[in-house]
Amino acid sequence: MAKVQAKPKEKAPKKKQTLGMKILTVLFTVVSIFYVMPIVVVVMNSFKTNAGISTELFALPNADTFYGFKSYITGMFYGNFPFYKTILCSLFITVGGVFLILFCTSMCAWYLSRSNSLVCKIIYYFCIFSMVVPFQMVMFTLSKTADTLNLTTPWGILIIYLGFGAGLAVFMFTGFVKSIPVEIEEAADVDGAGPIRTFFSVVLPIMKPTFISVGILETMWIWNDYLLPYLILDKGKYKTIPIHIQYLNGSYGHTDTSAIMALIVLSIVPIVIFYFACQKYIIEGVVAGAVKG
Repeated sequence: MAKVQAKPKEKAPKKKQTLGMKILTVLFTVVSIFYVMPIVVVVMNSFKTNAGISTELFALPNADTFYGFKSYITGMFYGNFPFYKTILCSLFITVGGVFLILFCTSMCAWYLSRSNSLVCKIIYYFCIFSMVVPFQMVMFTLSKTADTLNLTTPWGILIIYLGFGAGLAVFMFTGFVKSIPVEIEEAADVDGAGPIRTFFSVVLPIMKPTFISVGILETMWIWNDYLLPYLILDKGKYKTIPIHIQYLNGSYGHTDTSAIMALIVLSIVPIVIFYFACQKYIIEGVVAGAVKG
């Protein structure tokens, strides 16, 4: 019998861009350039002298204004607080805070979404309400409370970050858990799995997209946060990168703009790399957590 040759699949026709789409593409390209320009200016000025920054802010470094990596070295050893301690402090607070938020809020959201009790509904709405209240309304009371409870250390501030980060995390996790069929958990219960094993073996792997996206958002927030560590931490012993940069602004008698620009670049690079490495999960997790339910 003669073999029947399969017909080659026809390629789907390419969608033609309309005039409106082209205009929007040009418009958003221009807007994105305006957003990127401040970062470009900071990077350029981190290699220039202070005089070059004050006179030629938007110009590229030349033979007269080029300072090389001296501004980076100056910024890292500026003052009496080593920059490596600042990096370690920021890294510890960011990793610890994000881990605590993800660990606690994911389990909390799972329980709240599976329970129909009035208490759980009240707790859920309290978490939503915490996203509405401006931080400025509670910052003075928070600072006094943290000082009274001895939470002015990197360990103590993790608890405060858990409180402020729980609202968004619980909201996103709850929305996603509602989309998970209950029958999957019931099957695990029939097989003899308890609540803890069901969560870590069944629910948590399914929550991976939202888990990663919440982690990315919380990481960018905690790493770049200035006000909360400034109010809470004992600045004589602990400084995060934003606080260290602010202390260079005239705290030791003069302002070394070049060193400030260099440290800003050093603080931006890790979070930018982290974001680009994980950006594909953000939209997937945000849509899954915020639309369903």
